[in-house]
Amino acid sequence: MPELNHRRRMLVLAICCMSLLIVSLDNTVLNVALPSMQKELHASVSGLQWTIDAYTLVLASLLMLAGSTADRIGRRRVFKAGLVIFTLGSALCSIAPNLESLVVFRMVQAIGGSMLNPVAMSIITNTFTEPRERARAIGVWGGVVGISMAAGPIVGGLLVDSVGWRSIFWINLPVGLAALLLTWRYVPESRAPKGRRPDPVGQLLVIALLGSVTYAIIEAPSAGWTSPLIISFAGVALLALAGLLLYEPRRPEPLIDLRFFRSAPFSGATVIAVCGFAALGGFLFLNTLYLQDVRGLSALHAGLYMLPMAALTLVCAPLSGRLVGNRGPRVSLLAAGVAMALSGLVFAVLDAEKHMPLLFAGYVLFGIGFGMVNAPITNTAVSGMPRAQAGVAAAVASTSRQIGSTLGVAVIGAVLASGVSGAAHTEGFAGASRTAWWIITGCGLAVLVFGLLTSGKWAQRSARRTAERLDAPETAQTVADARA
Repeated sequence: MPELNHRRRMLVLAICCMSLLIVSLDNTVLNVALPSMQKELHASVSGLQWTIDAYTLVLASLLMLAGSTADRIGRRRVFKAGLVIFTLGSALCSIAPNLESLVVFRMVQAIGGSMLNPVAMSIITNTFTEPRERARAIGVWGGVVGISMAAGPIVGGLLVDSVGWRSIFWINLPVGLAALLLTWRYVPESRAPKGRRPDPVGQLLVIALLGSVTYAIIEAPSAGWTSPLIISFAGVALLALAGLLLYEPRRPEPLIDLRFFRSAPFSGATVIAVCGFAALGGFLFLNTLYLQDVRGLSALHAGLYMLPMAALTLVCAPLSGRLVGNRGPRVSLLAAGVAMALSGLVFAVLDAEKHMPLLFAGYVLFGIGFGMVNAPITNTAVSGMPRAQAGVAAAVASTSRQIGSTLGVAVIGAVLASGVSGAAHTEGFAGASRTAWWIITGCGLAVLVFGLLTSGKWAQRSARRTAERLDAPETAQTVADARA
């Protein structure tokens, strides 16, 4: 890709951030609309989980395929295709006649979404090649998540209360079309010098693993944890995992190069992404149902209640990007883990839902934690892999996020479904949510522990050894960049 001047690089960053905005905004807006969708479509808790997890599941399953395909045939080409499919899927979601069709159309959205975020991150990585400038660009990228969290609940609340839940999908249409035209005009084409060949067997194993795990968790409360159906899906998940571990190392160009997990920073970024976004997915799902179903707030008022969390995410994400660029990922990861764990404890131990100051304190702490965690995940994951395979690198980080979101909604939803009989208004919600908050606390502690273990000198040595084993000079260079 030709070297671009500063103004053009900023324009490319803005265009890529537009794709992240519509994908992230779609999730935050959807959470606010869940109670309205539940009433109109007569959905159960598991039905609501599927409207979210059908999207994140397909997204997680296809991200690495999209990243490697973009490296091979052209990043701009795949990015434009993703914008078209995502915009079309949004239009279909707005006219869905029932829950089943909505879930299917959400999967169409996800196919397009899988071509957006990892490919956009790959474009950013290849546009901003200087390590500190790249870290700051990734901080801006993470700040867009904060914008979506800040705008999503309010925009979603206004649309749901005034027009109806279907209108939440309309906002993707103008943004998607504008991003498509700007990409065609301003984003240069780029591809890896040698893209990876397709790995259909590995792709099917990933789909089988993620799909069976998610289905088992979501449906277990109604089917029974020891029912033949759930045990069968758990068995499929174990077989798919075993297949990946045995098959992928034998391929010269695997879908998932397991050798990269020998690098402690890369492995840590993967685990932290899963835990951090599991906490986010569970947090949003739990609070949406609590604020609207239990406290009886409107969609708009529920969105306003969560504004402190969104505002702190918006402030802390670019701050985290600058910290990563200047001092490395350690400070941001430790701050994120402490803040997220404290937020969970405020709700689990102090019954923050019953006391307004504690409620907002919990929201503020979670906003700080989530705002700090995104930039170091992306920077560490991308820096720990060959720059020529930037699409795969970004896809691994994005896949970890989506797996985390999928598991967070699935697990928290299963806990609620197991503890609540009938409507969410019953007393069972308080006890079930207490367990859910302890799970979110555990996710925060995991971010803290893995951030501490995988950001020190031992972790840096493991990254260097991994680069040497891979015998890839550019990998060694990216590890050096990560330490710069």
